[in-house]
Amino acid sequence: MFMHILKYELKSGIRSKDLIIWLILFPILLGTVFKIGFGSIYEKTLKFSTIPVAVVEESENAAFRQVVESMQSAEEPFINARFVDREKAEKLLDDGDIEGIIFSGSKLRLTVKEKGLRETMLKSFVEQYTIREKIAIDAINTAPEKAQEVISVLSSETVSSCRDIPVTQGNPDVYVQYFYNLIAMVAMFGCMTGMAITVRRQADLSPLGARNSCSPVHKSISILASFTGSCVLQTVCMLICVTFIAFVLKIDFGDRLWLVYPTAILGGILGVSFGFLVGSLARVSEKAKTAVLMTTTMLLCFFSGLMMGNMKAVVAEKMPWFNEINPVAVISDSFYCLNIYEDYERYTRKMITMVVITAIFMVLGFISSRRKKYASL
Repeated sequence: MFMHILKYELKSGIRSKDLIIWLILFPILLGTVFKIGFGSIYEKTLKFSTIPVAVVEESENAAFRQVVESMQSAEEPFINARFVDREKAEKLLDDGDIEGIIFSGSKLRLTVKEKGLRETMLKSFVEQYTIREKIAIDAINTAPEKAQEVISVLSSETVSSCRDIPVTQGNPDVYVQYFYNLIAMVAMFGCMTGMAITVRRQADLSPLGARNSCSPVHKSISILASFTGSCVLQTVCMLICVTFIAFVLKIDFGDRLWLVYPTAILGGILGVSFGFLVGSLARVSEKAKTAVLMTTTMLLCFFSGLMMGNMKAVVAEKMPWFNEINPVAVISDSFYCLNIYEDYERYTRKMITMVVITAIFMVLGFISSRRKKYASL
């Protein structure tokens, strides 16, 4: 009888328009909007790229020229320098082809058109070189025979200090959190299928509930079969969601994509159990329960940062405990931990939290569902 109920739960779920719209089509549409809106912001504004500059040699400075030429040999050099005259350099700066002009001579000078992060980095480079050049000149005056050796050391130190050193092997794009929260939202939308488990068994809410209540099948078996069917359907939706985001939208989840799938599936089961609990608590109409679930889910998504990227940080500052029990925040943080951290300590803690929350929702839901009795049908 378990398999019979499970089969018809799956058939009913597949035919559900709400499931197709909210768990498949809506995340695809919203994910596409996120990709269009946030897809290139990090690449254009936050990710480091080689800074184009012009070098105007007002007088001979062989050491600086050697340092600049050495930097060009790097895989992703700090600066891409062109040695031109003053007139050409100013034209390139006005046209926006370069971001600064370095005047090389007895003393380095920097000219920029605007003030920003990359211009600040150029200024730091010039100041750093000036300090080391003075140290090198003092060393050459002390031991002239070691002039070439001092210049080589100066060049290597300047080049090495301008390397791009990643703080993590994962994707550092801060906007990827919106996609983490999107997956978490889809997981929590499983509450709609979870709610249907109990609504279809409450005789005072629908004729279907009355028929199910009269069924000779043991209530625990019936509920378990329906719960399993909802989890299977939610798992399929989570697989579609993650696959679309990872392979169609090309969102980088780091090098542990194989763990993103089970994490999303567990999050989906958590969502189903949440709906199962809420659906079993009160004998109110299905519309009222739907309104409660959707309102609660969207509020949890808001506090997790789906609508406002820094909201999770605000919550962490004001109420740090809330992020630890907010199911949406826990699910999205699991993806973040997989992407950013090398070890599995934080990820394991988030997974354990998800399992505990799911178990609590399931147990309370089963207890509440089994206690419902009817005097007559």
